[in-house]
Amino acid sequence: MTRQEFSLLTQKKEPVLLDGGTGSCLREHGMPVGVSTELWAYEHPDVIGQLQREYADAGSQIIYAPTFGANRATLKNAGIDDRLEELNRTLVRWTIENVGDRTLVAGDISTTGKAMEPLGTATYAELLAIYEEQMRILADAGVQLLVAETLLAMDEAMVICDAARAVCDLPLIISFTCEGDGNLYFGGSIFEAAAALEAMGVDAVGVNCSVGPDQLAAVVKTLHETVSIPIVAKPNAGMPLITETGKAVYSMGKEDFAEHLLHLRDCGASVVGGCCGTTPEYIQYIKKSL
Repeated sequence: MTRQEFSLLTQKKEPVLLDGGTGSCLREHGMPVGVSTELWAYEHPDVIGQLQREYADAGSQIIYAPTFGANRATLKNAGIDDRLEELNRTLVRWTIENVGDRTLVAGDISTTGKAMEPLGTATYAELLAIYEEQMRILADAGVQLLVAETLLAMDEAMVICDAARAVCDLPLIISFTCEGDGNLYFGGSIFEAAAALEAMGVDAVGVNCSVGPDQLAAVVKTLHETVSIPIVAKPNAGMPLITETGKAVYSMGKEDFAEHLLHLRDCGASVVGGCCGTTPEYIQYIKKSL
């Protein structure tokens, strides 16, 4: 997919519909807390395959390959960084096979967990190499666009943008997790970050995870007023309640979630979906509502 084709896709009357949660759905199918989601998906192809086919059936136009934490730094923490290429290539190939030509497939990227100087010890060059490595594999494996999500800091997002442009010319979506007022967890605001990323050539910017959709209207509206590129809204199904067993239970049902998501569309979001706590049923209901 070219960047121009992505731009045309987002200019249609109704929003582009993403998928919903992945990790939260896999946990409902037996994935333990604290394991590598990528390795678990690799070891349970039937589970991830069924989930992806259900998202395609529900109406998702873009499905994220389960490569969220498959960068060298994150995999090293799990002791499986020697399987980096195997995991990325295989999970992308399976995703493409699972959805066929019904949806676009995005290579999913996220934070390394290593804070950049001066807040941490990671250097620009170190992070750039980590992201270039993963993106090069994802692009070569056949993804049609790149998505960097659940980012906490503007500087890391800018490194990701530099890495993507050094490796390929695929469309790049960047979304942050932020507080209800738009503040980022490592300083600055999502609005400052969005403006900087637009200047760097990012194709869409927005918010995912974070709080529920009922608390993001002002964030989405201000983003829409700040930048001219498409705005992404992929929130959680409300705020989670943690049970005594450590399980996260999300409070918002599909009807309320869809209603709030349509309001975010009216506030300026042109790329929408769900994050933690949302399922194919949520996406199907949003599709119906649209």
